[in-house]
Amino acid sequence: MLTELVNNAVQHARTPQGRLVMIRFELRPGRLRVEVHDAGDTLPTARTAQPDDEDGRGLWLVERLSAGWGCRPREDGIGKLVWAALAPEAGDGR
Repeated sequence: MLTELVNNAVQHARTPQGRLVMIRFELRPGRLRVEVHDAGDTLPTARTAQPDDEDGRGLWLVERLSAGWGCRPREDGIGKLVWAALAPEAGDGR
């Protein structure tokens, strides 16, 4: 999921050269949240790809593999952050 979020930031953010992509991890009891920050202001949306489309499945995968995901503008007003949460399945025993 992190690879998909970073790839989206690099491929779609359309930011000036020299702007960075930042990754942040937050560990809470029973949950890992990953965030990808970029300077782009367009918020991503999941879409349904056609069988012969070469792209358009990344957020669909994130949506299905995560315990939740979302996006919002960054608090400093520059760019956005996209996050996904990972949680172990109940009764996993690991």
